[in-house]
Amino acid sequence: MGITRAIWDREEDLFITFEGPDGSGKTTQIQLLYQYLRERGYPVYLTREPGGTSIGDQIRAVLHDVRNTEMRPEAEILLYSASRAQLVGQVIRPRLAAGEIVLCDRYAESTLAYQGYGRLLDLPTLRYITAFATGGLRPDLIIYLDLPVEEGLRRRLAAYQAGGAEWNRMDQEEVAFHQRVRAGYLQMAAAEPDRWLVLDAAQPVDVIQERIREAVIARLEKVGGVTEGHNRSRTLDGEIIQEGDGEGRR
Repeated sequence: MGITRAIWDREEDLFITFEGPDGSGKTTQIQLLYQYLRERGYPVYLTREPGGTSIGDQIRAVLHDVRNTEMRPEAEILLYSASRAQLVGQVIRPRLAAGEIVLCDRYAESTLAYQGYGRLLDLPTLRYITAFATGGLRPDLIIYLDLPVEEGLRRRLAAYQAGGAEWNRMDQEEVAFHQRVRAGYLQMAAAEPDRWLVLDAAQPVDVIQERIREAVIARLEKVGGVTEGHNRSRTLDGEIIQEGDGEGRR
């Protein structure tokens, strides 16, 4: 039995993703959770979409470039899926197989929300493409930070003007697009309440983080995660994402 299995004493690993609209604070929250788990000795790895690999980061640059105004929605979904396929195969699955908790800033649900509900592409087709790209890998827990569109865009613009966030093609979409995205997220969450944790992103950062920690610890206990006081000395060199909220958006 390897060190990770001895520590965790579990048969399955935990894959947690964060979703949310522009300015919801999801990137801040995932970083806080990463630090919280790591400080307590949990084997945890933090990554993001699009990107997370050298190939994925190159695709990310193309997707977010505001000069690429001619990009077709069909090309957009295939580029996101290419980045995701690389991330799942190169990073996420190997980390899970090694017994680590994987935290991902955005994942497949962003594609369904932004390209499906937002751009009105065919949802069954998007699900088929996504299943092919990921090999069917789905998160154990999806943490969605909900915020009214207007407030999210206001926060996003303020962060950009302050130099703390990028401004990309998605930011330039009309309000109606972002409203469809939000409605799509809420519809998906309502369909799978056991998989989704929906939180009001207008709450204070520490209040949101406390709710997230409670939900994550409950999941860890459910799958046999270790308890406080056990020897959990293994650490990782996962790099903390430094971008402002809204990075990796679909």
